[in-house]
Amino acid sequence: MLEPCINQAAGLQSLALQRVPRLIAVTSHGQQQGELPLLWGLCTSWVNMGLSVMVLDGHGVETAGNPGLAQLLDNPLYRQMEDDNPVSWTVIPAAQGLARVSERGLLASPMGELFKAYAVVLVYADADWLTHLLRGSALAPLVVVPPAQAATITAYRALKQLLVDGQLRPTVANIVADANTTMPKPPSSPAQTVMNCASTHLGYHIKPLTITASARADRSQEDITRLAMQLLESAIQLDQQPMGKIH
Repeated sequence: MLEPCINQAAGLQSLALQRVPRLIAVTSHGQQQGELPLLWGLCTSWVNMGLSVMVLDGHGVETAGNPGLAQLLDNPLYRQMEDDNPVSWTVIPAAQGLARVSERGLLASPMGELFKAYAVVLVYADADWLTHLLRGSALAPLVVVPPAQAATITAYRALKQLLVDGQLRPTVANIVADANTTMPKPPSSPAQTVMNCASTHLGYHIKPLTITASARADRSQEDITRLAMQLLESAIQLDQQPMGKIH
């Protein structure tokens, strides 16, 4: 079952040799219990393709004891030796750093130069920050809709903000329970409700990507791998902007 995915992934491995990081964004909307497992699954898929991944956690605040993006913006040489041989998957706090680059926009920031040793740079932040960081770009931030009724409102609000305020066209992942599991199933699909509202009120027609939440890891990972490849193919390059201190 996985052979077609592996063959397609082999073609994407050339990204690791280009030394031009690709930007991907995952939107947080208050349902982290549904978002984080998928985010980690995506990172695992990219690493399995031979791609190194830098995750900028917009919910993590940089401190002296736990430095992150803010410290790198102040001193790009902070991780130079480490980035010469990057680990496959790195997560750093980035709340303060993202706030600093939001005025110029992320694509006008020195991220490409800062993380040039990585194949993928993933930004995980809420819709408000992604709107400021990516407004008007060609990137399609991922909005995850887990199978919980509470996700309906928060997912729709995030999608609306990205679409209307950010002029972005989000990708939607619909997490569904495996028919063979005992996971509780809502009376109606949150993703279907979000689709209907987006079509009726925003004129935006969604074709969500289905991710099966299964007790079988291989079943879930197969869906996640397909999503990982689609996100990688629609990612945008982070150009290498001149390094300069961003206040």
